[in-house]
Amino acid sequence: MFVLMDLVLDDRYFMQRALQEAEAAYEKDEVPVGAVVVVRDRIIARAHNLTEQLRDVTAHAEMQAITAASNYLGGKYLTDCTLYVTLEPCQMCAGALYWSQLSRIVYAASDPQRGFSAMGGRLHPKTALTAGVMEAEASEMLKRFFIRKRNLN
Repeated sequence: MFVLMDLVLDDRYFMQRALQEAEAAYEKDEVPVGAVVVVRDRIIARAHNLTEQLRDVTAHAEMQAITAASNYLGGKYLTDCTLYVTLEPCQMCAGALYWSQLSRIVYAASDPQRGFSAMGGRLHPKTALTAGVMEAEASEMLKRFFIRKRNLN
């Protein structure tokens, strides 16, 4: 379910924090995806991709953020939380996000090849979705990363 909303300052503010996490991933030579989890206008979890560093294909930014937020809250459900992530979640992450029952997911850049919507993934029926917040900034960082990777090989 896609909810079209006007971009509000809060979404841009929190997406900027997610972009800072993506930059941290970029500096570690990880695919630059960052995420933050917010509850009542407060960031309770920050994360970025760690798949190379941890040698773990499940160490996506969203998975790291879910774990950190759950630990912070002391429970497995994130019903009053919003996830801000710089790239549309993959099918694996969408499954975990489904089970965490987030109230809202906001992502920047779409992933037409590996994103959950292209792969037939679903979110929890009560999860609102907002796409395209700071899409240009997130897309530019991803493009820069993959150009650098191609040039090194």
